[in-house]
Amino acid sequence: MYSLTLSPEQLEIRDTVRDFVERQLKPRALAPGRLEAREQPLLIDVLEQASRLGLRTLALSEDGGGAGADQLTCCIVTEELAAGDPDVAAVLARTATLARELFDAAMTPQQRERFLPAFLSDERYHLALAEHEPDGDDGLGIRYHRPRPLAPGLKTTAQRAGDVWIINGFKDCVANAPIAKLLVVEVASGTGGASTLLVPSDAPGLDITASAPDTRWCHGACGEARFTDCRVPVENLLGAEGQSPLRDGDRRLILDAALNLGIGRAAFEAALDYAQLRVQGGRRIIEHQAIGEKLAGIAIRLEVARAAIRQAAWACDHPEAVADGSLADLPLAGMARTFASEAICSAAKDAAECFGAMGVMRDLPMQKYVRDALICLHSGAGNSDARLRIAEVLAGYRPPSPPAALAAE
Repeated sequence: MYSLTLSPEQLEIRDTVRDFVERQLKPRALAPGRLEAREQPLLIDVLEQASRLGLRTLALSEDGGGAGADQLTCCIVTEELAAGDPDVAAVLARTATLARELFDAAMTPQQRERFLPAFLSDERYHLALAEHEPDGDDGLGIRYHRPRPLAPGLKTTAQRAGDVWIINGFKDCVANAPIAKLLVVEVASGTGGASTLLVPSDAPGLDITASAPDTRWCHGACGEARFTDCRVPVENLLGAEGQSPLRDGDRRLILDAALNLGIGRAAFEAALDYAQLRVQGGRRIIEHQAIGEKLAGIAIRLEVARAAIRQAAWACDHPEAVADGSLADLPLAGMARTFASEAICSAAKDAAECFGAMGVMRDLPMQKYVRDALICLHSGAGNSDARLRIAEVLAGYRPPSPPAALAAE
């Protein structure tokens, strides 16, 4: 049964991560020299400390060497980390989610034997999903209420030559790319569907470049991957050819929303602290109606967003709740992310207004919180596509099964 009561283990994990954020992460993340968008190097040493706490392998099953945390616990951890630094939170959330997808579900036992020991033994071993391409057909657009292709916009190709795959193409907006040691790459292999290949970062023919800070609409490490006759063994094919086995897109969306929530919480806590200290007209500004109403509005947005995110997380781990009608059969992950990105962007702006002119000072964290919230609002496929997917469900439309969709194309 869905409950807002956290288990003793979840409370302990939350408090441990919160203490780590306060002691180790936040002082480094909010150092004056790191508040500028162009001066935010990834805190690699802090990432390594977080990995030693088990946060990199948080979602991986216990049999696989991880903590086996459920989606709700992962959301709690991501929120706590993002309240300190969304870049660190984003890297760990993406690696943890992909580790669960790969090692627990998608890989064969042979692939697991090849890649899992290195992943567990190296605290700096991160994972990246390379699926986006420039001008790719990633969204609904004119395909609203129409079949969508099995491999939308895939120009990166893979051809089999004997015992290797030869990959050519280009992927942009690849989260974790600059620090990943294993890339999961979606390619077109001539079957009409998307195939997925495991590509080590040191594979011959692979060139990875980090995105410039002023062009990076993505938290964490982001980059581009260029494949020029890149060769990987045939056994690096993940799942069947033309049938990508990666199916946990909802979990990624939910963690994106939880990351966004952490940013909003950090902005709210900063505004609340300031409002209790700043005196104007003989009393603290929190006692002025205008500021009190603004803070109340922020608190409402954050709590409603948290409820939507946690319900979506719980639904991921309990699909039977949708099957028996306990929860609505709706895209809860997309709904939570859409609401959170818009509500928290508004909340961050209101929090900045509590500071008056100081809210835009470049040497204070508040302007960073607003920028971080804007990145969440505009990253990914965007809210317009998410709303179209929700609208399709409301209208009772279900995309045809892959063979039917392929025939329609």
